[in-house]
Amino acid sequence: MQKRSVLAAIMILLAKLPVPVKVAGRKVLTSPRLNQRLRAFLIAVLSIAAMAPAQAQSNSGYDPRSWTYDPARNVLVSPSAPDQTSDAETRRDWSAIPREIVHFSEAQPKGSIIISTTERRLYYILGNGRALRYAVGVGKEGLEWSGRDTISSKKTWPDWRPPAEMRSREAPNGRFLPAHVEGGPNNPLGARALYIGDTLYRVHGTNQPWTVGQANSSGCIRMTNDDVIDLYDRVKIGSQIIVRH
Repeated sequence: MQKRSVLAAIMILLAKLPVPVKVAGRKVLTSPRLNQRLRAFLIAVLSIAAMAPAQAQSNSGYDPRSWTYDPARNVLVSPSAPDQTSDAETRRDWSAIPREIVHFSEAQPKGSIIISTTERRLYYILGNGRALRYAVGVGKEGLEWSGRDTISSKKTWPDWRPPAEMRSREAPNGRFLPAHVEGGPNNPLGARALYIGDTLYRVHGTNQPWTVGQANSSGCIRMTNDDVIDLYDRVKIGSQIIVRH
């Protein structure tokens, strides 16, 4: 039940007769007909309902309001936590994997995107046996996928709306994902997004570029913002995309 619904339901139970009580900063009227213990219990529940969601989200590290933006590195820095030491070490040692033009003998239409999740590389077909190769992050174990589709749309600085399935999957681990994050430097989808068919998958940037080259996404293909901007400017809507292991 959402916080607003809980508050409304308990306020109705408490309100009715002129015995003022302050609950969670609000004055309500309680009924003397209510059992004293029941009234105390409802007041306690109301107080918890008013505060708990905010506390859970602000302590999770996923509330974008509690993150800070580092313009020098063009990254979003999450709140420090005891289990983030190794990640912090990775950030200091991280350097971008440069994109490069490589030989590509496979016959695919010019402008196609070929992604090898095993290599963690994306190939943009230039034609004449050449391709532009980028480093990418791919789906973590259990969330890998493969298939053929087309690029259905493109967006700059896209909003992020985590699917309900993702939010439910992360919640038991204490990571309470926000329902919506506006586009911008605080957005996990980064500077650009290429949407794949009518699926929930996309090729997108990231505000955590040190994660590119790893298998740690929920199925989407992750690139540095510099690389995804470069790819975005090349790819046309309707272009073929193939994802394979």
